[in-house]
Amino acid sequence: MELPRGYSRIKLVHSFEELLTTPLEGDVNALCWCREFPGDFREVAKLVEGEPGIVKLEESALLALSLSREGRVARDAMLGDLELLRSADLLPELDCVTGTVREEAEGAFPTDVYSFHADSATVPADTYLCSYTGACSEGLRNDEAICRVDVPETRAELLALYGGGDDEGFREFLNENFYDLHYVPLADARPFAFGLHNLWRIALEYPGSPVPPCIHRAPMTVPGDLSRLLMLS
Repeated sequence: MELPRGYSRIKLVHSFEELLTTPLEGDVNALCWCREFPGDFREVAKLVEGEPGIVKLEESALLALSLSREGRVARDAMLGDLELLRSADLLPELDCVTGTVREEAEGAFPTDVYSFHADSATVPADTYLCSYTGACSEGLRNDEAICRVDVPETRAELLALYGGGDDEGFREFLNENFYDLHYVPLADARPFAFGLHNLWRIALEYPGSPVPPCIHRAPMTVPGDLSRLLMLS
């Protein structure tokens, strides 16, 4: 993987052990273990895709698929990743994403994974993810983004929705509705692709985090696009 020019927040690692043990600190808020798997992931995707949306893939269903040799190689690579993360006491799952189904925005803007956002937790935690086929996730440099609630026009809409002043209650309102986790790119921003097969560990927003969260988004897909096979933990 070629890092974005001048980008110091991603650190490349060369093993799963490094991915687990390398600290997210200083400038670094994302680790990437670059990989390139053999096998036919497209074959697996076509056999498990369904109605537009997200389907959790059970191991038993994957093992029951009638696959070519190349398809079995791809399936076994994904199952191997599940075992790797479970061995580290993580809780990964495999999903098939067939078409984008966006939630209706009840507020000023959508707060789904298709806009640039940061993951959050109440305790120290990281997100692990890997895209195997289809479009991949995108990242955005922290200095090339602005929190949506800090855009004057958007903040005015949110204040009207809140129905009060710019006070502690308003900040709680933003937090409870996840508005403060979403970002917009600056005019000269250059989002970067996470790439296929690469296993990432990215920083979340949580109290006391030593680094800012990694801003990212899921790709929009439409029916007819190749379904995404994705692992998340």
